[in-house]
Amino acid sequence: MKLCMIGTGYVGLVSGVCFSDLGNQVICVDKDLVKINKLQNGIIPIYEPGLDELVKRNIKNKRLSFSNDLKDSIKKSDIIFICVGTPTKKGGSSADLRQIYGVAKDLSKSLNKFKIIITKSTVPVTTGDEIEKILLTKNSKNKFAVVSNPEFLREGEAIRDFVYPDRIIVGSNDKKSNKILKNLYSPLIAKGAKYVNTSRRAAELIKYASNAFLATKITFINEIANLCEKTNINVDDISIGMGLDQRIGSRFLRAGPAYGGSCFPKDTKAIISTADKFKTNLSIIKSVIKSNKDRSNLLLKRIYGILNNKIKNKKISFLGVTFKANTDDMRDSSSLKMIPELSRKGAKVQYYDPTGFKEEFKNYKNVRNAKSISNCLEKSNLVIIHTEWNDFKSLDFKRLVKNKKIIIFDMRNLYSPQEMIKKNLKYFSVGRGFK
Repeated sequence: MKLCMIGTGYVGLVSGVCFSDLGNQVICVDKDLVKINKLQNGIIPIYEPGLDELVKRNIKNKRLSFSNDLKDSIKKSDIIFICVGTPTKKGGSSADLRQIYGVAKDLSKSLNKFKIIITKSTVPVTTGDEIEKILLTKNSKNKFAVVSNPEFLREGEAIRDFVYPDRIIVGSNDKKSNKILKNLYSPLIAKGAKYVNTSRRAAELIKYASNAFLATKITFINEIANLCEKTNINVDDISIGMGLDQRIGSRFLRAGPAYGGSCFPKDTKAIISTADKFKTNLSIIKSVIKSNKDRSNLLLKRIYGILNNKIKNKKISFLGVTFKANTDDMRDSSSLKMIPELSRKGAKVQYYDPTGFKEEFKNYKNVRNAKSISNCLEKSNLVIIHTEWNDFKSLDFKRLVKNKKIIIFDMRNLYSPQEMIKKNLKYFSVGRGFK
């Protein structure tokens, strides 16, 4: 099939590349000419394991191309995916849909034959209705179908999530579109993915409800971890005991820092905004947002307590600063709150992340990027394991740090407290009840 992906951000690029790998002809379009030129030369603008190999292979096989000519790309394609950003509005909580509606206006001028127009971007309920209205200003209704087909890709696991999805949600009452899309996704359905056809509005809400629920699970176990610390209980036992109940499940029940990234923070706010528009109170999700906001402050207080409130001139090392492993995404990472705050209090902060230097910290004079783990940890007073990269899971801290009074604060519970005690290391973790 001939596909056009509008937007080469995380969703558009990964989805487009994976569709081409399934044998489709895919054009990925972006108005950023520098990005398009890089992609044409196999240079990937995002960190996603395995993506560069897929890009090069499908360019070579002439199934994948990149362009900044939107009008021409639309005319050459049968199915158009809208994959542009829907960030939170500045100074508000609702989704900023300017890019979505801008694309819809461009599409309305370029429909040369019947097209299936799909919102892959995460959009609030009724966005598809608005796109349809825009298209109808210059086109008859038999010229297009507007469909919602939300993505469920995890950063760092996106290729696997595309190839082996739990479910494929297609929101459309149009029989023709539904038949074509079921055919498009047939290689994934054959591998066991469930194909679910719903109304367009239902598909839009499924995405938001899913992310809000996952954010709730993370926040819930973080609050239980707070109780575990007060009652001398290991939160890992709680997670295992709860997770074995199939109604609950074990995923997203790992205590740690606040959730971050490109989805949960903006999507929880956006679903609240939608509920307010329809005069509905989503009190649980409101509580989740507040609790997550408080999480970084709580962990900062824990750091202050570990150092007996003596922060000035202390060498504090962060292992990982991205919001999760296997991504270079810094959006809403709790390190963005912690590192500047520790810097303001006079700490000498150094960080190492496998994805390298971060612009977000460049204006803090006592914060530096270390080139290696050993360089980051040398002579450190406090080591904070912030992100659960595999690189950090089996370190010899005594050899690396060269400081007998080293303290380790493991925010991801990567190590066994008992093993660390055996090694005579001063060790703190999250929600384990060990002093």
